[in-house]
Amino acid sequence: QVQLVESGGGLVQAGGSLRLSCAASGRSFSSYSGGWFRQAPGKEREFVSVVSGSGGATYYADSVKGRFTISRDNAKNTVYLQMNSLKPEDTAVYYCAAKFGSAFKTSENEYRYWGQGTQVTVSS
Repeated sequence: QVQLVESGGGLVQAGGSLRLSCAASGRSFSSYSGGWFRQAPGKEREFVSVVSGSGGATYYADSVKGRFTISRDNAKNTVYLQMNSLKPEDTAVYYCAAKFGSAFKTSENEYRYWGQGTQVTVSS
């Protein structure tokens, strides 16, 4: 069983930065890939990024590539999402998710464990 708690959301101006954190409880968190998804008002939840259990491999949605960086610290059981050059269209509730194993998946159906979400609002 893995429990996830996100933090770090907030209000920022366009061009600014935020860092989201996802703290995980449970053993063997390094056996799980850690992902970030987001859901904007009136839209479906979409994939943002994923990091392998070791932290050695990452994958990004095209919409955030070059602006967002995902990382993890397994000693702290935490996954991070550094978001730079934020745009108003990045406004959404951001969710942390985890799935067992190293295969990268972009479908939310592949992820068994979810956090409660944290709001990110980017003003123009």
